[in-house]
Amino acid sequence: MGRSVRPELSPTQIEPPATEAAVGWLLEGDPAVRWQALRDLSGAGPGAVEAARKRVALEGWGARLLALQDPGGTWAQGLYLPKWTSTTYTLLLLRDFGLEPGHPQALLACERLIEEGFYRDGGINFWASYKHSETCVTGMVLSVLAYFGSGDERLEKIADHLLAQQMPDGGWNCRSYRGATHSSFHTTILVLEALRDFGQFSPHRAEEVRAAQERGREFLLVHRLFRSHRTGRVVDPRMTHFFFPPRWHYDILRALDYFRSVAASFDARMNDALEIVLQRRQEDGRWLLPAGYRGKIFFELERAGEPSRWNTLRALRVLRRYGGGQHGPAG
Repeated sequence: MGRSVRPELSPTQIEPPATEAAVGWLLEGDPAVRWQALRDLSGAGPGAVEAARKRVALEGWGARLLALQDPGGTWAQGLYLPKWTSTTYTLLLLRDFGLEPGHPQALLACERLIEEGFYRDGGINFWASYKHSETCVTGMVLSVLAYFGSGDERLEKIADHLLAQQMPDGGWNCRSYRGATHSSFHTTILVLEALRDFGQFSPHRAEEVRAAQERGREFLLVHRLFRSHRTGRVVDPRMTHFFFPPRWHYDILRALDYFRSVAASFDARMNDALEIVLQRRQEDGRWLLPAGYRGKIFFELERAGEPSRWNTLRALRVLRRYGGGQHGPAG
């Protein structure tokens, strides 16, 4: 269709000899990383993966976060604020860790979010000064409610609200209430993750939710994941850096990892983003962590400027799914 593609990469460029050592390094990490490396990179069987996943609640980062929960079910005594220690952001992190759905502490926190945040328009609104739900927050909250398996019937209404907020260009924008007519990368990735998790939670809505996600992914692809669809310029250089935790922010690795998580087919418009992922790999097969977003945290997961297990895990599984671009997975 006239799209330019870069030369095809060889299998050794996509998975160089250093990859084996990098995977071994991941398997020595926190349980939150280890179980996902077993599942996505090592070929381990389901039994080994599930046994490793159970450790998330018992050891390391996951256990530390669970131990910090307030008696009433929140974290930092807040639903959305303070950033980044509130209940919403802690649950997002526990989701990314892979804490098992149905965990009682997570469900207690989910109950607090929906009881205090569900708004009359069907979305989530934690602020008395707002006369409408906030789309980004609604996406984040629906994601954790669906992921952890909240049984509240209002999840259907929250999903309906987000589906109704989809814009003509296929994405979402939390500033549509202020007159925005072009979707936001940030809002779109949050809603796409929410619809992914809701689709797994409510399979009877699968076709409807899948169609909305396809339109949302097309919005990102039209922009080659980080470029203006009009000029081709990079929309925001920060989108080409891989932050973890990403909080509410969008970046190309987060987007590619979402595409992978829903088994989306390779598209040549991913090439520019995949090229950046490949370029950021160090000689030892690992990826570094840039300085994260400012705000209070409970504890540091990894140090900025040093090799990152989170970035290495996500980058390797993205490359394993999509190869080096051009024609999709190698082999």
